[in-house]
Amino acid sequence: MPPAFPERAAWGTASSLRAWQQQALEVYFGPDGTQPGPRDFLTVATPGAGKTTFALRLARELLDRRIVQAVTVVCPTEHLKRQWAESAARVGIKIDPEFQNGQGAVGREFQGIAVTYATVAARPALHRNRTEMKKTLVVFDEVHHAGDGLSWGDAVRESFEPATRRLSLSGTPFRTDINPIPFVQYEEGPDGIRRSRADYTYGYGPALADGVVRPVIFLAYSGEMRWRTRAGDELAATLGEPLTQDQMAQAWRAALDPKGDWMRQVLVAADKRLTELRRAIPDAGGLVIATDHEAARAYARMLREISGQGATIVLSDDPTASKKIKAFSETEDRWMVAVRMVSEGVDIPRLAVGVYATSTSTPLFFAQAIGRFVRARRRGETASVFLPSVPTLMGHAAEMETERDHVLDRPVREDGLDDDLLAEANRERKTPDVVGDELPFETVEASATFDRVLYDGGEFGMQAQPGSAEEEEFLGIPGLLEPEQVTQLLRKRQAEQIASERKRKTGDPRADRTAAEDLHALRKELNGLVGAWSHRTGQPHGVIHSELRRTCGGPVLAQASAEDVRRRIDKIRDWAARRRH
Repeated sequence: MPPAFPERAAWGTASSLRAWQQQALEVYFGPDGTQPGPRDFLTVATPGAGKTTFALRLARELLDRRIVQAVTVVCPTEHLKRQWAESAARVGIKIDPEFQNGQGAVGREFQGIAVTYATVAARPALHRNRTEMKKTLVVFDEVHHAGDGLSWGDAVRESFEPATRRLSLSGTPFRTDINPIPFVQYEEGPDGIRRSRADYTYGYGPALADGVVRPVIFLAYSGEMRWRTRAGDELAATLGEPLTQDQMAQAWRAALDPKGDWMRQVLVAADKRLTELRRAIPDAGGLVIATDHEAARAYARMLREISGQGATIVLSDDPTASKKIKAFSETEDRWMVAVRMVSEGVDIPRLAVGVYATSTSTPLFFAQAIGRFVRARRRGETASVFLPSVPTLMGHAAEMETERDHVLDRPVREDGLDDDLLAEANRERKTPDVVGDELPFETVEASATFDRVLYDGGEFGMQAQPGSAEEEEFLGIPGLLEPEQVTQLLRKRQAEQIASERKRKTGDPRADRTAAEDLHALRKELNGLVGAWSHRTGQPHGVIHSELRRTCGGPVLAQASAEDVRRRIDKIRDWAARRRH
């Protein structure tokens, strides 16, 4: 019987394990470390926690005990193959990241290979033959990709059914669908629905408490949007206000359109935040996650104008994408703009500011995206992510600590508004998206308003215009603070903002009702009246709001004062009275 964890002394020195990694190994090999371990093992750990380190230490142990002779790593992207090979080399495992189906055999100097799920799906019989020839450990990185479709799932099952050991890893919430993920165990609950069962789970909440990951401050921006449909109708809506799903999707799209001012204003704020963080973290970097190639290039041009420095652009069909990501991670450049290449698994620890400039809204993609910013390097670091005030995203941000299992036996529910754009991101359109001679969508106006901050389950701040002192108070939060200090500072700044607004609007700082509460109630009343008028006249909400603004004056609703809103309430009531008579 081999000694319990023969390398444990080494792990505690040159390459010490985190507590959760050590605990997961003990779950795998048993409390005394002498068990051979299960054939299948699912580890769910939050992005940035160190799943790669855990997997490679487990692989090293299995190789040393001669339980396996070879290692196959299956991962989502080409870039990750090289990242896995580099990490494996540091623990003495030689992995070939350049293996192609056409070469058949693996070089003798290698103990294994790293391949993509797509490569496996192309020739499952080849990979099955390789797996049968040697006792093999197969590591499935972000194993939910094996459930992306029946063909991929079938290929993974066929290829690796003979494996001696299989380790499945996930750092993000699984989708809800009807396709079981190969080699993942499911248990039926009292409701008759089957859910995946992880053998070891290390969520964002525990990782945050352990200091393994950074806390995330979400800075949400609303704003007024106007757009023209293919029929020539001009519509308007305000992000952050109650909207139908169609209105929200179109307003969101207008906000992200480089032709409007919303993105430029948000990028200006994000660059200011990055400058503040770099006072304490000199190499802090920022990442803009774009929907498509055209938008990514436009955002990069904006960032050059704003910061005076060029941004690294990473596109999904660029053969040099991996080199660009690696180069960016090793420099002190300010900004990277990417479509999908850095949505999961890519390790750039210095990323500290993010701009969520995509309309993809599933919990899976959101968690993958935010996972790029949570890797901790030193105590007190905080990540900042800018995003639109969209209810779906606000919900995801508030549920960062929620753990999800893969759910079967339930109809698929699409949470995203434009999730098909993930496929579009992998190819560049050569012609405009037109129908006849008419554009299906044209942004007329898009302006941003600082809405609020979400942090540690709480909401802080009131709406403020970009560039205002109120916005600057939140953008200027120091880059190195303990989590409880961040909470205290946010509360303090919110209290100061409310007191200042109350005094300015009412002249009485002791008023029973704060200006913020009063304004919120007035907006709610106005939106109710607009809804009733829309039902009566058939006019869209956005058109009614635009007409009220034109008639009564004042800024968009998100920036309007209490007096502005009262005038609009009086006007719409006047319309209703005239109509009755």
